[in-house]
Parts: sequence; C-alpha cells; structure tokens
Amino acid sequence: MEITTLSTRRLNRVLLERQLLTRRHALSAEAAITHLVGMQAQAPHPPYIGLWTRLADFRPTELADLLTERRVVRLGLMRGTVHLVTADDCLALRPVVQSIYDADLYRNALHGLGDSTVDVGELVAAGREMMEKQALTAKGLGLALGELFPGENPKALAHALRSQAPLVQVPPRAVWGRSGQSACTTAEHWLGRPLSTTSTPDATLLRYLAAFGPATVADMQAWSGLGGLREVVDRLRPSLVVYRDESGRELYDLPDAPLPPEDTPAAVRFLPEFDNILLSHANRARIMSEEDRKRLFTVNGIIRATFLVDGFVAGMWRLTRAGKPVSPGSPAATTNPAGPPLTLEIQPFRPLTPTTESALIAEATHLMTFSTPNNHDIRVR
Repeated sequence: MEITTLSTRRLNRVLLERQLLTRRHALSAEAAITHLVGMQAQAPHPPYIGLWTRLADFRPTELADLLTERRVVRLGLMRGTVHLVTADDCLALRPVVQSIYDADLYRNALHGLGDSTVDVGELVAAGREMMEKQALTAKGLGLALGELFPGENPKALAHALRSQAPLVQVPPRAVWGRSGQSACTTAEHWLGRPLSTTSTPDATLLRYLAAFGPATVADMQAWSGLGGLREVVDRLRPSLVVYRDESGRELYDLPDAPLPPEDTPAAVRFLPEFDNILLSHANRARIMSEEDRKRLFTVNGIIRATFLVDGFVAGMWRLTRAGKPVSPGSPAATTNPAGPPLTLEIQPFRPLTPTTESALIAEATHLMTFSTPNNHDIRVR
C-alpha cells in the first residue's frame, strides 16, 4: 500500500491543531494540561502564558488554584526536566521515565555520585523521611543529608535523592504573582497516593502522538528522553498508521487523529519560554528553521519566548522594565509600582508586512492585558 507523504507545512498545521494553537479552546486548564501530557516548567510561570495562548477565558487564578489544591504539580519528568502535570500524570509518568534518572545517578557531570560508595537505598529512605516531615530546598536537603553521611558531597547527595524519589515543588513556588524557593517533598506524601506500578512507555507514547504527532521514533525519543523506543513502536505498529515526511522518514500516528490541510489558517500566537512545541521533535522543521532555533536556544539552557506567524516561529519577545528583563507572572510583573512601565519588546527575525504587524500588536495587547497591570507599553524592534 502506498504511504502518504505529509509536507512540512501540513505537519505544521497538524502540530498547531494538536497543540491547541489553531484556535483558543473552551477547555479547563486541567484538561489542557492532560491533553498536552504536561507542560515544560523549568521556570515557574511560563505555563500560565502557555495556557493563555491556547485556551479561551483562561485566568491565572485557575492554574494557581490547581497548584494549591494539589491537582497539578511540578516535578522532573521527560528529558530529566521539570514539567507541570496533573496529579494523575505525576503518579503515572514518573515510573515510565525513571530510567533517565537512574542513568544520571552516578554519571551526572556536576552532581553525580561518581565513585561514592554511599548506600543509595539508605540515602533514599533517610531523605524521604526528612522531606515528608518538612519540604526542603536542594541546599537544605544536601546539608541535612550531609550530616547523616559525613564526608560525602552534599550536592551529590541531594541530586541522588532527586533522581531516585519523585520530588514535587510545593507552593508558593509557581503561584502567579508570588515568589518562593524551590522547596520539595515527595509526590506520594503531597498527593496521598502511590506511584503507578507500570513503567512501560506504550500508553505514554500514544498520548505523545495525540499531542505532537505524527512523529518518528527519533521524535519520540527527543520528547521523552528515553532510548530504545524502536522496539516499543514496532510493538505498537499494528495499531498505528504510517506516513512519510518530505525527506522520506516514517511518521507514526494514531488512526483517528486530526490531519488538517496545509492551508488551514494560523493566527499570530505568543509562546512562553520553554514551550514544549519547540522541544518535542528531533526534526523541528515543522515549527522553526535551524537558523531560528540557534537564536532561541541559549548555551545556558534557556529557551526564549517566541511568537508564531503563519504557524512558524517568526521572532522572540520579552518583558522589560527600564530595559531590564522581568519574568511574566513574577511579583515584579504583576504589581503596579510607580516608575517606568512594563514594556513588551517584540523582536521579529524577518520584516513584517503591515497586516502582520497589526495582528502582532493586537495579540501583544491581549497578552499584556492578561499578564500585567495597566501601566505597560509595546515596542517592536
């Protein structure tokens, strides 16, 4: 049977649809986070912008309440990075990606145990007991563990516990308009439920396809951080459909997943730092060029906030006050002190048509109304 080839532009429109970016959706924040299989959340507040750009009538208090009510949490998951996920997905996904953390336990260049002979089981039991009595920062955890295991590197001890136990960051961290240290406790203690006993990635990969597909095996590995997925995909293949991209690579997908045409309209959209749409494929041509990727991905691991024009990355943006960067959702951005206004600086990578610039400014105004006090400005440079 002949395999259908999907153009890069059509893959772009499919990705936008599955990432809830073709239009704003009347979903709850919790439902959206579930569909997206979590949202990357290395910084505390980008998911608020990520939900605003995807959902109709989203308000920051909706996500803040989910965090304080323990219905969503932040913890290390796919790729070994912090994600915002529902409570159910926290318990289901962490066992699936545990092998990432096992591999990192000794080999991490900065904080791995290296040639330490510490008993990891004893370390984990002691650390869990500490953190279930009181949420601790990484520094506080390391110091406390260092007293129990003298002569060991406190940072390596804390890193070891983070790799072997699912530690969630507790509020007020990541609550809109508030600041707080990254203090953690165990997921089981915070949620009052155990982790899943299932660690096979089959169901997780099917959910990935629903939110990011069609995709190659390499794409699935780039998103999850897991290796050895060819065997899993071969096992799932009878229930999947197969396409090809313009380079002839096999793309796997769910048989009933939407495949909008390549001429589907795509409105201007602002994306936050670290948005997963930029990070979840080995070949990112469906959302940005390699030249633009180099502009957005910094050497110190920051993924800059960007905006889409006609569905593709077209530039980046940031909030500033008197020329200094301000994080959206931080107290500095959500209060209205006397002095210079907050400015949304927009930096296109290419010249804009008057129509596109007008649409960009309109969406920027919408963003500023959502995220900041009235004292603000917009600047395209």
